Parts: sequence; structure tokens; C-alpha cells
Amino acid sequence: MKQIAVFILFMFLVSCQYINVKKTTSEAIYEEELKTFNWNQVDNYPSFSVCDKAQTKTDKKQCFETTLANHISNRLQEETIIVNQDINDTIMLSFLISEQGILQINSIEIDSLTTQEIPNLEGLIIESLNTLPEIFPAIKRGQQVKTEFKLPIVLQVN
Repeated sequence: MKQIAVFILFMFLVSCQYINVKKTTSEAIYEEELKTFNWNQVDNYPSFSVCDKAQTKTDKKQCFETTLANHISNRLQEETIIVNQDINDTIMLSFLISEQGILQINSIEIDSLTTQEIPNLEGLIIESLNTLPEIFPAIKRGQQVKTEFKLPIVLQVN
């Protein structure tokens, strides 16, 4: 009987190691979540009201970029641009869309020949961006977030 009692006591003491519960703090959970968080992806890209019909995330992104490029292109076509040489250039527009849907230009990369032929081109692009319809900001996990884009604009003037 003593041996059974000792055996049960021994098993009880050994099994206590398996009962230890790992304590987790909110900071540890937060740190673990930050490690798995993909900062380069959003749940919904910025959009215009015309892009509401798009079903998938990639369609919405494509709609946003196309609408933006078409708006800039249409505004530039309204201008009378006279050049001495044919211009065939790709302009890189880098911009940020804030949590409130405000577009902020980071940089406009224009070739020096294009700048020489069309000195007010940067101003025309900025002016066209100021007349954009309302932009709805990107969403990540239910929160509005800022996003950065690079948009190539093909410019051909004959």
C-alpha cells in the first residue's frame, strides 16, 4: 500500500511539469503580430467612385491607376503644346495618398530633353492632379492607411 501511495505521489510531482501554463502578455502578442504583418499589402487599394463596380482587389487597383492616368492624359491633351522635336518619353510620377484621401506628389521624374521642350510640363501635371475627383484611401484591417504609388505616364508629342 505504501508503494502505491509513493507511486501516486511520484506521478503527481512529475506531472506538475506538464501543467505549467505559458503566460503571454499583450506586448508579446503584439510583437508576434508585427512579425507576421505584411506592410506592403493592403486589403483595399485607393479608389475613385467609378471603381466601385470592380470586384477583385487587382481590378480595383487597375481601375484606380487607369482612371488616374486617363485623367492626367486628358488634361494634357487639352493643352496646346508646341515642340521643336518629337517627344517620346515616360514620366515617372511618385505620389502618396494619405489616410484622408489627399494626394501628395513625392517626385516627378522627367527627362531633361522633355523638360527643355516643355518647360511647364510639371506644372501641367500638378494642375491636372489638383482637379482629380474624390479619392477614397486604402484600407488595411478596417483602418484607412496611406499608400505610395509610382505611376508611369507615357508622353508622345509630334
